[in-house]
Amino acid sequence: MKEHIGWMVDADVSAFFDSLDHDLLCEMLTQRVKDGAILRLIRKWLRAGVLEGETLSYPERGSPQGGVVSPVLANVFLDHVLDGWFEREVKPRMKGRCFLLRFADDFVIGCEREDDARRILAVLPQRFARFKLTIHPQKTRLVRFQPTRPEGMGGGGEGTFDFLGLTHYWGRSRRGYWVIKQHTAKKRLRRAMRAVWHWCRTHRHEPLRVQYRQLCRKLRGHYQYDGIRGNYRKLEALYRCAEPAWRYWLSWRGGPRTIRWETFAKLRAVLPLPTPRIVHSI
Repeated sequence: MKEHIGWMVDADVSAFFDSLDHDLLCEMLTQRVKDGAILRLIRKWLRAGVLEGETLSYPERGSPQGGVVSPVLANVFLDHVLDGWFEREVKPRMKGRCFLLRFADDFVIGCEREDDARRILAVLPQRFARFKLTIHPQKTRLVRFQPTRPEGMGGGGEGTFDFLGLTHYWGRSRRGYWVIKQHTAKKRLRRAMRAVWHWCRTHRHEPLRVQYRQLCRKLRGHYQYDGIRGNYRKLEALYRCAEPAWRYWLSWRGGPRTIRWETFAKLRAVLPLPTPRIVHSI
């Protein structure tokens, strides 16, 4: 807010972890790592076989998304492709203030002036193409991020952007000041709801207390990440989804029969699911 940043470049790299070029990555690693044994191990890990069902394949590009080393390799690669380039070549050419925020392959660029933001938006695809990566044309956009929209308009579309699973938007504080607020992105919330429903279905035959403990861990983990001030309703939406899902699939243990809410209320009194709570005050 103090920097008067009014324009955001919301960028998306198409299939980054599937398109990562092994030779380019290893070339960048040699600038940081001098131990040849470590470099050989990384090459072996990148080219290890992937078993999908009964099909074994040996990828020539990419890094397993979800692999423990993949985020580290992504940071090394994009530090050269994006971070260093932004500091050395982009910032000195801007007429106004600007900044870059990046976590793994997810990044946004904020600019004070619209013309600066459009220049960055135009040159980003060329920069990434040099390293055999593609900026998604439909998901990459320029957002006018200024406190000019009516109160309560945060939730997608122009004037908002998603970063790290959270939708960022302008809203009014209780005292009437304009502040930047966050809530769980719609896509992320739908994915979390589907995951809870699927988990309750696939684990419905496990002992009741085992289900309870694991379901509590999932909800608490979600609250720890998304428990930001102003996001209580989104947390409550997942909580309201978890209880009916658990009850529904418990009804299918041994065949379809309905557990009435009165019966489930007795179970809930003994094994209550953790209620939403705000963890982070940003």
